[in-house]
Amino acid sequence: MLNISDLSYQIGNRTIIENGNITVMDGWRVGVIGHNGAGKSTLFKLISGDLKPDGGIVSYSDGQRLGMVRQDIPETDDSLLDIVLAANTEMAALWKQTETETDGNKIAEIYQRLADMDAYTAPSKASMLLTGLGFTEEQLSEPFSSFSGGWRMRVALAGALFVEPEILLLDEPTNHLDLEAIMWLETYLMSYRHTLMIISHDREMLNKCIDHVIHVDKKQLTLYTGNYDTFERERTMALGLQQKMHEKQEAERAHMQAFVDRFKAQASKARQAQSRMKALEKMDIVDAVIAERAIQFTFPGPVQIASPMLSINHADIGYVEGQPILKRVHKNIDNDDRIALLGANGEGKSTLMKLIADRLGVMKGDVFRSTKLKIGYFSQHQTEELDVDSTPYEEMFRLYQKKQKDGVKEHVVRAKLGAFGFSRDLADNRIGALSGGEKARLLFAFMSFDAPHLLLLDEPTNHLDIDARQALVSALNNYKGAIVIVSHDPNMVERVADRLWLVKGGAVQDFEGDLEDYRNFTIQSRRQDRKEKKKAKAVS
Repeated sequence: MLNISDLSYQIGNRTIIENGNITVMDGWRVGVIGHNGAGKSTLFKLISGDLKPDGGIVSYSDGQRLGMVRQDIPETDDSLLDIVLAANTEMAALWKQTETETDGNKIAEIYQRLADMDAYTAPSKASMLLTGLGFTEEQLSEPFSSFSGGWRMRVALAGALFVEPEILLLDEPTNHLDLEAIMWLETYLMSYRHTLMIISHDREMLNKCIDHVIHVDKKQLTLYTGNYDTFERERTMALGLQQKMHEKQEAERAHMQAFVDRFKAQASKARQAQSRMKALEKMDIVDAVIAERAIQFTFPGPVQIASPMLSINHADIGYVEGQPILKRVHKNIDNDDRIALLGANGEGKSTLMKLIADRLGVMKGDVFRSTKLKIGYFSQHQTEELDVDSTPYEEMFRLYQKKQKDGVKEHVVRAKLGAFGFSRDLADNRIGALSGGEKARLLFAFMSFDAPHLLLLDEPTNHLDIDARQALVSALNNYKGAIVIVSHDPNMVERVADRLWLVKGGAVQDFEGDLEDYRNFTIQSRRQDRKEKKKAKAVS
C-alpha cells in the first residue's frame, strides 16, 4: 500500500502540491493525469525519493519494491539482453555470488533463492519484453551503444517491466514507441499483477489499463474510481457542465451523420461512411467535454481540385545510396481521403510520407501530382528546427513575405496566428519559451497558412496533452481537404482515418478492417514469426 500524507512541495515561490493526501491500495492500476506543468512528474519524483518534500510523507509497505524507468543507463557495449537482466540487481548479484562462494550451505541457499525468483526463465522473460517492445531476436545480442536514444528508452522500459516491482511508476511510457509496441504494452499492463501508476496522454491506454485516477490540479490531488472516461464524466457532472457539453456533442454528431447520409449509398465511399458510423456509435459526452476545454483551432479549407490529386505508379522508393525500402508501390490519393499509415518503426512510413511531400524522389516508377496541388507537411522533428530566438509573429511574417510580392499586412499575420490560439502576447513571445504543445500548434499554423489541399502529419501528437489531441482531432475532422497521418495515438487514428494503409515488408497495401482488427493481426503476425524462428533454429 502506498500512502501520501499532507504532501507539499514548492519550486522557488511556486507551490506545486499542497497538503496532498492519497492512499493507493495494492494491485490498483492508477492513471496520474493533469495539464502539462500541473506537477505529475514532480509527484512521481516525490514518491520515488528523487525529490524531498517540503512537508508531509510518502510511505509504502515493508518489503515492497518501487520501480521506475531508468533515464541514466551508461554508455556500454553490453547486449540489450544483459542490460535488461541486470535491471534486477538482486538476481544479478546472486548469480555473481555463485561464481565466488565456496560454502556449500550458502551456495544451496543462493540457488534456492534464484529458483524462488524464477531466475532460470529470466532470459526468456527478458527476450519476450524486448521483442514485445519492437526489437528483433537478432538485436537482443547487439551492444546497447549501437542504438539511438528512442530505442535506448525502450531498453530502459523493458528493464523496469522485467523487475516487476510491487509499485511500478511509468512516466509517459509510450513516448518512444510505435503503434505496434503500444498495443503490446497495453496488453501487458492490463494484466500487471502489482500496483501500477502511469502518467500518460494516451486516452486509449488510460481507458484500457487503469481502474483509478489521481487528478493533479490546482495544487491538489483528487482520487477517482474508474478509467479516464469515467473520471471525465464524474468531473463534468460535478462542475454542472453536462447539458452544455451534450448540446455541443449533438452538433458534432449531426455533422458526422450528414457525411454518412451523403455517402453511404456510394460504393466508392462506403468504407469512409462505415468508419464514421463507428465513430458515431463511440461518441460520448466525454468527447465534448475535452473538446470544450482545449484551445480550438481551424485548418483553412482549400480550393477543390480534381481527384486523384496524387498517384504513385509502380514506384520503388528509397535513398540513392541503398536498396529500395518500398517496392512496386501503386496508390492514389483523392481530394477527400483520410488515410492512416500503419506499420512498425523502420518499415518505411516516414519514407513514404517524404515521397508524397515531394522531399524524396522515386528510384523506379513515377509519381503524378496535380499542378495545383499544395501540401502542408508536419514532421515529428520540426519542433527541434524552430528558431528559439525568434517569435511566432516574426516567423509567420517571413512565410507570408516568401509567398506574396505585395506588402504583408500585420493584421493578416496576427489573424492567422489567432486561428491557432495565439494571442498577441503569445505571438510576440520567444519561441524558446513556448511549451511543447504551443510549438506544435505553431507548426500547424505554418504548414497550413496557404490552405493546402493535402495535410501530411508525421507523429503530430508527441507534444500534445489529451485536451490538445482532441482539439487536433476536431480540427482535422472539420478540414475539407485530404489527410495522410502517421500516429502512435490509436484514438486519433480511429477518429480521423477512413482508410488504413499497411506499410510492411517493403510493400504498401490496403488494410481491410479497423484498429481492433489490426491489433489482432499484429498479435497473430508476431506469434507466427516466433513459430517460424523456432522451426528455423530446430532445423539448424
